[in-house]
Amino acid sequence: MSIQIAVRLPEDLVAYIDHAVASGRVKSRAELVARLIARDARRQRAEDDLRRLIKRGALDDAELSAIVDSASNTALPID
Repeated sequence: MSIQIAVRLPEDLVAYIDHAVASGRVKSRAELVARLIARDARRQRAEDDLRRLIKRGALDDAELSAIVDSASNTALPID
């Protein structure tokens, strides 16, 4: 099930979204917005997991640095 919402965005962001649709990268404005929100949700869950591991002492500084380095060099899929 999906729920329709209304949002206000700056013109440059709308132009970016419309270009993504026009170029065929996504089927609709809604698809791109949903993909980007899903990506942000995954990122937030990963950050929360890392914080829990750090709090438990399950990661030392070297392990944390390796995770951060790996994540910063990894392209995440949009979908």
